[in-house]
Amino acid sequence: MDRTELAALLRQARDRVRPGDVGLPAGSRRQVPGLRREEVAQLAGVSVDYVVRLEQGRGPRPSSSVLAALARALRLNDEDRTLLFQFAGAAPPQEGRIEMVVRPSVLRLLDRMADLPALVLSAKADVLAWNSMAAALLGDFTAWPPAQRNVIWQRFLGTDRGRVAMTPAEADYAAIFSVASLRSARARYPDDPGLLRLISELRSRSPRFEQLWNERRSGQWRSASKTVDHPEFGPLRLECDTLLVPDTDQAVVVYSAAPGSREASALDLLRVTGTQQFTVAEPSG
Repeated sequence: MDRTELAALLRQARDRVRPGDVGLPAGSRRQVPGLRREEVAQLAGVSVDYVVRLEQGRGPRPSSSVLAALARALRLNDEDRTLLFQFAGAAPPQEGRIEMVVRPSVLRLLDRMADLPALVLSAKADVLAWNSMAAALLGDFTAWPPAQRNVIWQRFLGTDRGRVAMTPAEADYAAIFSVASLRSARARYPDDPGLLRLISELRSRSPRFEQLWNERRSGQWRSASKTVDHPEFGPLRLECDTLLVPDTDQAVVVYSAAPGSREASALDLLRVTGTQQFTVAEPSG
């Protein structure tokens, strides 16, 4: 473990990431060029003290799961992610594993969608990245611990189901489709440890998931219309399109509305006012 190089990489990467890149507001009293340590800790699901110790070349050797979470939070590319693992004395992710880092070109696409809520999902439905519009529409994804920042985990085991409102028929279809997508993912990644842990937990804790899993259906993400019950704008019926990134097996999910509709007007207002709730308290950098 090369603590000095690891610390330098983490500090430099934190300085390069803008708050807007990870769906956070810049605020008016920001004293650092990139992310604060508090924000990195929140995005990665670790304590602020842990981030401080790593950046100071102290503390224990990070686990592979923590390194992967830090790589996602800091938007590291493939080369920097490999360096991160190597400096920490850990083996980089292997072939045949689900890609958990969003490549820079996809992140740039996400950034350019300033008028539309958009997020990136992994092959097993982890929420890997999102823009500020997605946080304003759907809620603060950092409120979910990293291990639970997964759409399917939340659907079957979560207490915070988010703002997507479903009829019983829609909820039943979503459950069937979710299980089918995980079965397809397992066929593509039979040795991925994170996927196997997720499936095992869902099968042991959710009778409904176990029932659907035993039906042995398979499927992929599809586009659909969804109703988002927003606390300020009420029910919004939006088109939800899924754009696949084949070589990384990730999906970019984009919410939109027809021009001139009430939903389109709500999205316009949300772009201006929707993230104000996240700027109430700004920790110092």
